[in-house]
Order: sequence, then C-alpha cells, then structure tokens
Amino acid sequence: MIRVCLIFFLLLSFFGFSQQTDYVDFKRIHADVGFDVSQNKVYGEFKCTFEILKNVDSVYLDAINMRFERVRMNPENKEADLIYRGEVFNRYEKEKLWVKHGFRKGQKYSLNFFFFINTPKKALYFIEKDEGNQIWTQGQGKYTSNWLPSIDDMNDKIEFDLSITYDKDYEVVANGKLTDKKTNEFTTTWRYDMEKPMSSYLVALTIGKYNKKVENSKSGIPLEMYYYPEDSLKFEPTYRYTKRVFDFLEEEIGVSYPWQNYKMVPVKDFLYAGMENTSLNVYSDAFVVDSIAFVDKNFVNINAHELAHQWFGDLVTETSGTHHWLQEGFATYYALLAEKNIFGEDYYYWRLYEYAQELLEQDKAGQSTSLLDPKSSSTTFYKKGAWVLHMLREKVGDEAFKEAVKNYLLKHQFKNVKTDDFMGEVEKASGQELSEFVKVWLNNKAFMYDKAMKSLKKSTFIQEFLMVDCEVETSKCFEYLSSWISDEAKSKIIFQNHELIKKEAFINPLKVRQAIAQSLSDITTDLKADYESLLNDKSYITIEAALFNLWRNFPEERTKYLNQVKDIDGFNDKNIRTLWLTLALITEDYEPENKKSYFDELTDYTSSKYGFEVRQNAFQYLNQIKACNDACKENLKQAGKHHNWRFKKFAKTLLK
Repeated sequence: MIRVCLIFFLLLSFFGFSQQTDYVDFKRIHADVGFDVSQNKVYGEFKCTFEILKNVDSVYLDAINMRFERVRMNPENKEADLIYRGEVFNRYEKEKLWVKHGFRKGQKYSLNFFFFINTPKKALYFIEKDEGNQIWTQGQGKYTSNWLPSIDDMNDKIEFDLSITYDKDYEVVANGKLTDKKTNEFTTTWRYDMEKPMSSYLVALTIGKYNKKVENSKSGIPLEMYYYPEDSLKFEPTYRYTKRVFDFLEEEIGVSYPWQNYKMVPVKDFLYAGMENTSLNVYSDAFVVDSIAFVDKNFVNINAHELAHQWFGDLVTETSGTHHWLQEGFATYYALLAEKNIFGEDYYYWRLYEYAQELLEQDKAGQSTSLLDPKSSSTTFYKKGAWVLHMLREKVGDEAFKEAVKNYLLKHQFKNVKTDDFMGEVEKASGQELSEFVKVWLNNKAFMYDKAMKSLKKSTFIQEFLMVDCEVETSKCFEYLSSWISDEAKSKIIFQNHELIKKEAFINPLKVRQAIAQSLSDITTDLKADYESLLNDKSYITIEAALFNLWRNFPEERTKYLNQVKDIDGFNDKNIRTLWLTLALITEDYEPENKKSYFDELTDYTSSKYGFEVRQNAFQYLNQIKACNDACKENLKQAGKHHNWRFKKFAKTLLK
C-alpha cells in the first residue's frame, strides 16, 4: 500500500511561481452527485485520474469549504489506506484539497473520495419556483470548485462525466450525452458522458420541471430545446431560427461542431443573459417569449452568441484574461453574422453602428482600454472585439479570414490560446504583415471611430441614416416620415423632434410607431384617436408606453384604456400587468370592489416565487404609490440577500 496524506499549508515555494498545469495533467473526472434540498447541500462520490509531467511531492484540487471522507489514492491500481476523515480548519484547507506523495514523472494516478458542501457561496443555486423548484450552475471563469472539486485554472482541460441523482419528477440536464437513466421509486439517476476535455468553469447542470423537443442539424447534431410545460405556446417563438443559426455557424466557421449535442435550457433568476457551458446553453427565462414579444426581445442573438462560444471559448480557450476578446469578441461577431443571415445586411450594419456609438461614449467618458487589458469592460471585450474582426476581415478578405479561423481552431482544438496564435494564422493565410493592425485596433486604448464609420458608410442604409438629421435641418423632416427611408431613420427623426409627429406619422410600421409611443408623452386632442391605436400594436413596449401616456393625458377615459389591456401580461417580467395593476389601484373610480385583490396581486409579485425582473417592477410601482406594506418590506429585505448582485443592489438602495 502507498501511503498518502493531506496537507493543509502551502508546501513548496515554487507553487507561487508556476501553475500546477506545468507538472500535473488531470485527465478525467467522474462525479456521482446528489442533493439535499432541505439543507441546500451537495454531496457525492468523486473519482479523478491524472498524469505527472514532472517529479513533484504534492498535487491539489480546488474545493471551496468542502468536507471529505474516505480519501484514497490508487497508483498502479493499488488502493491506498484511508487516511483522512472530518472537518477542515484553516484557510488553505477551505480552498484546496492537497495530496502529498512522491509523484513520479510519467506515472498515472487516481484519487477517490466522498465530498460534502452545505450552501455553496457561488456557482450553484437552489431556486424557488411556483411550478417546481430549480437547481442550476454558473461557473463564470473559475467558480465550479464551489460545488464540485475541480481545477479553477482554465488551462487544465479535463473530461468531465457527471451522474446526478434527483427526484424522479424532475428533468436533469448536464454536459455531454445522456448515456443512461435509471429510475426507482423516488429518484432517477442520470448519467452524462463527455468525450472530449474542457475547462472546469464550463461544467454545468440544470434541474427543473421541463419538457423538450429535439431537432437535428444538417450535420446530424441533436439540438435539444427545453421549455417549461406551462410555456408550450412560447416554444416556437423562443426557439425560432435555432436550426438555421446552428447550420449557418457550422458552415461559416468551417469546423464541425465539436461536441455530441447542443442543449438550451431556460432558468429563473439567472445571473446573465446566457452561459456557454460546453454543449449546454443555460439562459435566462426572460428570453422565453411569445410571438408578440419576439419583435422587441428574443433569444436569437443570445442563442447564436452562446453557440458560437462552443468553438470560441470551449473548443479553444484563452490562457488568461488578457486574451478574453478571443472568446467574447468572436462570439459577438459570429452571432451578428448569424443574425445577418436571418434579418439581412441592413440589420448587420445597424448593429455595428450601435456598437460603435457605445464604444464612442466609452471613449468620451475616459473609460476606454486596450482590447488586451484583462480589466477591460464588457463593452470592450464584446463590441470592440467584434469590430476588430469586422475590420480584419475587410482588410485580408473573406477567403483568407475564413481559412485563418479554420486553421486556428483545428491547430489549437481542446487547447488554450493567445492572441498571437490567432493573428499568426491570419498572417499566414493572407500573406500580410499585421503588426500595425494589432497596434491600432488591439493595443490602442481608443476605439478607431472614424475608421469604423468609414467602413459603415459602405452601406447605403447607414449613409441614409446619417444623412437624416432633424437637429440640424428640419425643412424636409416632416416629409421624411411618410417617405421610403428606413424605420431606423424615421425613428431617429421622431426622437430628435417629436413636434414633427402628425397624423400621417402613424401610418408607419411597428418600430416607427413604437418610437412615437415612447417619445410623445403629451398627446394633443387631434392625435388622440391615432395614439389610441397604438394599444392594438403587436409590441409590448409600445402598449406599455401608450397605456401610461393615454391614462395620464385623458383622465376621463381611463376606464376604457384599462379595460382594453386588462388581460395582457407583456414580457416575462410582466411589464404591462404590473403597470396595469398600479394604474387600476390609483384610478379612483375603477372597480373599487376589486382593489384589494389587485393590491394583493401586485404585492405577491414581490415574493421570491417570481423572477427578480417581476419583483423589481412590483417593488418600484409599490414604492411610487407609497403602498409597500409589511409583506412587501419583508420581501424587499429578502431581496437584499439575493444571489443576483444587480437585484440585490437595487433592493438595498430601495430599503434606504
């Protein structure tokens, strides 16, 4: 038997100067995971194999605040003695599990143990939901070790295989392919297999009440689309264009999709819009939409962005934050290309124009940084990164660009990359020396706005939009509103000068009418009938703005307006319903017999069984009408401890 021991202090000084990946290569981790929801507890049996690259006397796993039992090491298939039981006590023990042994170069080892963690502080969340609770994960760079022993260093790529046991009435989804599913009287065990390695932060699972539909891509990859049973009518608009986006990206990128399948799962109270876990896009259920909401807020871009990450971020992964744009800039750019394929070239240039304006404002605020600064903003990594790829493609041409991307992915697949790895492939494919391009676009803090606008002006659509300026020249602006120019240009006119809005302006498509609803707050009598027609538009943004403005401008007809939109919820955040309840409560003569039920409903929306977007709307409205009662205040205090930091900050600010 080979004896091993856990050590709970920093063993060798060189650990501070080198990464563990220099001397240890973790090959495979298999974990059998279970949950005790009553205690928010995660527990399981853990097995891993690793190879020693250099002689070393210790290795570690990242494991935050965990307890371990029956820790055994198994070199050469010989089981080690049981060497440790019980609690951990000092700082290092709360962060890592250290194993000391005379590890030899070229030798393979395995490590087995049981682990336990109560209420992980990050990365795994127990969520209350009316129609069955949820559990979901969000690794975000390096936090998987809060619920699963792993390696926080994204440079160590490991094959993860998860087996998860949970209540048989729930669906369990994890990375990879479902290879086995066994059900007993109370629980089901789901076994998922990953064939290829990935960074630990991309390990994920979701548990909840779901149905799913499966469609195969052109290349035969299963596309698994999950939805809440109560949202069956929202399935089509939510997942609209999914197969088209997948087929387009696979062809455009030129490298086959690298994983066994692609799964999309909505969750409540997610921290971001979506997350590109390997083969598993976990996304906010705020993007579950019906056909009306699709026009204003849909899942297409989020879906395409997280799908593009399956190549850029999951297949090839940055070595450090310095090269974060290789993930976010690429995902943003390729998502935009996918939307261009669906919505057209004008849409593509319009979105680039919007990105440019945001980057210009960042410049003006003195907040711009180099694209290679690991502390750069999301605006820089995502939108400046996308602009760099747009400009680079213009410079070297489509053929060289696509060849470079393909070679870059194939050469570095399942590995980690730096910016030089990509730019080197572009130089090879194009035959161009690109150091000046790197200097101007990647190293420079400022965004090259003038160069970007010169590129955009190749689009007639953008030229037209820029030509129309009703802050400088107003003589033709009224005519523009009934002309052939784009909806974006007409909306620009309306926001610049709402006094130009006459009856003729209402004879325009939905997006222009939406601009009218949002910009025209004081409604004259001659425009009343036309403005009232906005309540019939297929846009929840338009209806929300129109309802409030009509209610405010015409007190004598408030009952009519409230009755007209009484049964409309709006987006998943109930934007229209919460506004409607508020207006119904403060409209003195409106259904006095129902005031209590309306107040109770609005107050109920502040409780934790609803998503934080719904709760935030309800809190704001109750605060505005000075009606946040004791139940509301208790819910607000609870919201001040929420895992979503933006909502938590909102709640704490409102409490003051």
